[in-house]
Amino acid sequence: MTTLIIAPGPLVGTTAVPADKSITHRSLLFAAIAEGESRVRNYLDGGDCRATLGVVRRLGVQVDESSAGEWRIHGRGLHGLQEPEEALDCVNSGTTARLLAGLMAGQPFHSVIVGSEQLRKRPMRRVVEPLRMMGADIAGRDGGRLLPLSFRGGAISGIDYEMPVASAQVKSCLLLAGMFAAGLTVVREPGPARDHTERMLAAMGAPVRRLGSALSIEQPRQPLTPLDITVPGDFSSAAFLLAAAAVVPDSDLHLTEVGVNPTRRGLLDALIEMGAEVSMDNWGEAVGEPTGDLHVRPGHLQAITLGGADIVTLIDELPVFAVLATQAHGTTVVKDAAELRVKETDRIATTVEELRKLGARIEATPDGFVVEGPTKLVGARVHSHGDHRLTMALAVAGMMAEGVTAIEEAECVSDSFPGFERVLARLGANLS
Repeated sequence: MTTLIIAPGPLVGTTAVPADKSITHRSLLFAAIAEGESRVRNYLDGGDCRATLGVVRRLGVQVDESSAGEWRIHGRGLHGLQEPEEALDCVNSGTTARLLAGLMAGQPFHSVIVGSEQLRKRPMRRVVEPLRMMGADIAGRDGGRLLPLSFRGGAISGIDYEMPVASAQVKSCLLLAGMFAAGLTVVREPGPARDHTERMLAAMGAPVRRLGSALSIEQPRQPLTPLDITVPGDFSSAAFLLAAAAVVPDSDLHLTEVGVNPTRRGLLDALIEMGAEVSMDNWGEAVGEPTGDLHVRPGHLQAITLGGADIVTLIDELPVFAVLATQAHGTTVVKDAAELRVKETDRIATTVEELRKLGARIEATPDGFVVEGPTKLVGARVHSHGDHRLTMALAVAGMMAEGVTAIEEAECVSDSFPGFERVLARLGANLS
């Protein structure tokens, strides 16, 4: 068990952040069904992405790792995956499990998706139900609501599916299945969700098309083109450093080559609305993904209300947004975020529980929380609950709290931000 000890102190300097986890997952899974060798540089070498790497290797895909930090993925084509001899272990990664379900639904062989105790508690019904509508033969615990899931293989057909809630993982699952289905698959979104899947598949030549809020896909007539990508910095990792720089006095932070996809940068937009000093420059692109450099300094933050379509653009950053809200003037309200209750932990309950230990005036609601600010936080012993994003949010709180904050079981941060403590130390954070 690792305890992260942190005391007040600014973040000053320039740094990159770990590679985008969502894009790393997809580069592995999509390159596996491309024709030929894909090259992926600057991938995220974290626990969740290692789970995806293990899965594609069990499906017969050769992945070579170089000392220079490059994967060479020898794709087997759309119909070349091999029946695995072992269960496909997604460990703690919900993204791996849900996207993999779409890929396995259209295969002609049997496969089983398993995961850790933590992952076995997370709901899978949202992907299982539409896959069964496509004809997939799926068995699982609690009627297929929970892992393990068994896919018996066989033919599937396209459907026209309207998602009840916006979800990038459900959308991605169905688009992957649609490439193996007879006929056209249409996925209708009730609101915006992360669009990494359709951007990357389109770049690889897949017949994915958008018309308004609907996406369609069918079986490709040509092999998918291999990837050649340098993965941009993960905005979800950058968010914790941005939040700290926005509230910790005397901070002055530059982050380089960060992915700023509009469907992901909700926390940045919230910071700007709240009054933080934020600027962006050095725009670029990686496989259809916009990138840029970010510069943040503290500002006089004002409370805002978040809900509706905005929530999906910062769902993973809401624990650290709660920390920001403790320093904003007025009443901050987050609503329409019930999805937080089925993440790695019930992030509404755990965020409220741990921030209260530091003195935050925060109340949970069924679909979010309400925060009164500004509040002087005081260091305390808090717990990560095994949740990497909660751990980093608590570290941000510790950088502004009076006294010392000790975060127990902080090793889980490596799931998405390997080297988090080293980056903080390099930028001047007060660690011990």
